[in-house]
Amino acid sequence: MYSRRPQSFNEGLNVRSCEDAAAGGGGHAIPTRSWECADPWLAESRYRAPAPGPWGERQAPAATTPADSAGAAAPETGAAAPETGAGSTDQLNRFAGFGVGLASLFTENVLAHPCIVFRRQCQVNYHAKNYHLTPFTVVNIMYHFSKTQGLKGLWKGMGSTFIVQGIALGTEGIISELTPLPREVSHKWSPKQIAGHLILKGLTCAVALPFYSASLIETVQSEIIKDNPGILDCVKEGICRLVGMGVPHSKRLLPLGVLVVPTVLHGVLHYIISAIIQKFILFLLRKKTPHQHPADASNSVQTVLDAYFPELIASFVANLCADVLVYPLETVLHRLHIQGTRTIIDNTDHGFEVLPINTQYEGMRDCINVIKKEEGIFGFYKGFGAVLVQYTLHAAVLQITRIIYSTLLQNAT
Repeated sequence: MYSRRPQSFNEGLNVRSCEDAAAGGGGHAIPTRSWECADPWLAESRYRAPAPGPWGERQAPAATTPADSAGAAAPETGAAAPETGAGSTDQLNRFAGFGVGLASLFTENVLAHPCIVFRRQCQVNYHAKNYHLTPFTVVNIMYHFSKTQGLKGLWKGMGSTFIVQGIALGTEGIISELTPLPREVSHKWSPKQIAGHLILKGLTCAVALPFYSASLIETVQSEIIKDNPGILDCVKEGICRLVGMGVPHSKRLLPLGVLVVPTVLHGVLHYIISAIIQKFILFLLRKKTPHQHPADASNSVQTVLDAYFPELIASFVANLCADVLVYPLETVLHRLHIQGTRTIIDNTDHGFEVLPINTQYEGMRDCINVIKKEEGIFGFYKGFGAVLVQYTLHAAVLQITRIIYSTLLQNAT
């Protein structure tokens, strides 16, 4: 439920160079890389660009590229160094950092949205006999959906997910300004600061709760029986749910007070897991990457591109692990949110029918017990194959983007 975006979207990671002065003033600069990675606990770093996921929390300082450092470290031999090539390479470096980050955001927020739709439909479908634990069955059913409902049906509810993200971002900013709760956690953190930061995350999830419920309905509701929703219907439905007005619901509809605990628990757990894993991955990458030594121009250019990827890789792995670990809780959460809303979903067994949602869970504990008893332990992982498809697609796009920009940078030298 968190948006996933690289912490260094605009400029990539800071890259610094140091100069070793040689005797007689004729020394050459030896560029070295240092990844100035933001601490994953910094919520501000995860909000650098618009993205998908209801509970997103992701401006990066201007980064210094190796081309900038090389220009500053050029030896003073009395001859002016040509600037045209350096300026062109510097522009490509910045373009590469922006392009790679943009490709990552596009993949996880737009290209992967059909996987999110199918995953949620499987999670709330207690009728399903096929659990779709592998990606092979997922692709087949999604193909049937596209044939019966058109490609538009695979991207339903995407606009509402962006609205919920905006609400979450605005809520977090307002609360952090009006209260002492920190939106960022410094490197010299204290337990009190961490606790305040997590309380802020929990309050953000609680405020966005009714709007997330409305967005979830738009995402799983079958295209066959629903009208095209307006762009602000998510906001209207969320407010109506909050004040208890609007479209009538079943008596089985759970009050928002019952949904607060599982919603906040899911959001905070996902954030903690992803932040810890991201910090650990960045530590490993920083530790294992050797210092750059003087080399030819092509190697230097390649290291420029490599500087933009550590944080992308760390964010990718962290969110994958967090999604896997909290997936059972997410299944429970979505079933509680959808109960009593009179939602009609697609039949995820073969993709050609629609099914009503008529669950009667009394709360989080009852939902867990019923799923375990009636559907088994794998019932918590219905639709998990869609997660594998989503992250495989994301990894492929990142790798293709890296190859393209690596070729462009090398040709520019």
